[in-house]
Amino acid sequence: MARIYIIDVTNRDGVQTSRIGLAKLQKTLINWYLNEMGVFQSEFGFPFTHHETNYLNANIELAEMGALSPIRLEGWARAIKKDVELSFKLVPNIKHLNLSISTSQVMLDGKFMGKMSENDVIKVMVEATETAYKMGAQTVGVNAEDASRTDIEYLIKFGLAAKNAGAKRLRYCDTLGADDPMTIYERIKHIAKKVEIPIELHCHNDLGMAAACSVLGALGALDAGQDAYINTTINAVGERAGNADLLSVLLALKYGSGFKDKNLLSPEIKLDKIWAFAKYASYAFGIPIPVNQVGVGANAFAHESGIHADGALKNRRNYELYDYEELGRGEPELVETGRMITVGEYSGIKGFRNVFGNLEVEFKNDEEAANVLELVRYANVHTQKPLTKEELLFVAKHPDQARKIMTVIPT
Repeated sequence: MARIYIIDVTNRDGVQTSRIGLAKLQKTLINWYLNEMGVFQSEFGFPFTHHETNYLNANIELAEMGALSPIRLEGWARAIKKDVELSFKLVPNIKHLNLSISTSQVMLDGKFMGKMSENDVIKVMVEATETAYKMGAQTVGVNAEDASRTDIEYLIKFGLAAKNAGAKRLRYCDTLGADDPMTIYERIKHIAKKVEIPIELHCHNDLGMAAACSVLGALGALDAGQDAYINTTINAVGERAGNADLLSVLLALKYGSGFKDKNLLSPEIKLDKIWAFAKYASYAFGIPIPVNQVGVGANAFAHESGIHADGALKNRRNYELYDYEELGRGEPELVETGRMITVGEYSGIKGFRNVFGNLEVEFKNDEEAANVLELVRYANVHTQKPLTKEELLFVAKHPDQARKIMTVIPT
């Protein structure tokens, strides 16, 4: 039976959003949360970009150690041979790639300035895909940028060429958020039937329909007998108006009237980490969670109207579609109001031991404690924020990888 899988792109599309960003340690924690949630794949960065090299290699090490598993770590590159070659030069153990190239006539004219024809685009894409497999890739997904404004017959031709070159998925990019749910359903269903390849949905929120288009597009692929892969980001962060929100997509597939009885999601998905994940991402990005954010906003389970409050108190199903406990909400949160010892770039060993003792972390000897303290100091400089509990635990548990992740050297 065809299923829907999640490929989260927070660490690629999310971080290239204007005026925000993440430190490499924070990107690693994003991968950790995604893995804890059972997400199939994280588009974890740009393997052809030098400042990402240590972070990417360290995360692959964590995956090989089993510390970041079973999630797949997939890199993004332009669908050109030189990007692929540089990706494997800098990140030799990368196994999964998504290769992207523009396909719409609008971009052929306005981006490539008429220097590439439709046939040229296919030729370059095929060369890049074949190069990736020759250099050791296990899976390659091919991205049609601006697919929603691309002639559908050309998309089919492009998809068939990608499939013949070994591509495992065709990514349909609604790059400008121009599609609507009904249109994308019909287009994806037609493409999937003709190309007979799994379809990946990458939708932006410029018209406020990213999650809806993602879900309906995925249904189009399923109805054509193909698996679907939906791209998401945590808290809908992304370029311009953002991407499809991870939680919105998951809840739509689980509780939407037309989906809840179809069991479309992979069974590995777990929602009980999303509350902590959303709060961490908000802290790391420095973007507050809107009060009306799906599932995790302050008002997502708040009732004031007399009719609503009365109904919710009698039976939560009167005014709540799903349970807050399912999302990891509802537990009391500790707020320090007295003495607080924190660790940062100027911390000493006594305060450090106090903090890690409260986290129930024991060190073999003073030398190990001193080494981790030094890494924690660097981590504070690296993130420019007080470290969270999860970040502190990661540094203590994986000091060698943490050191590599935080090492960014200009070439």
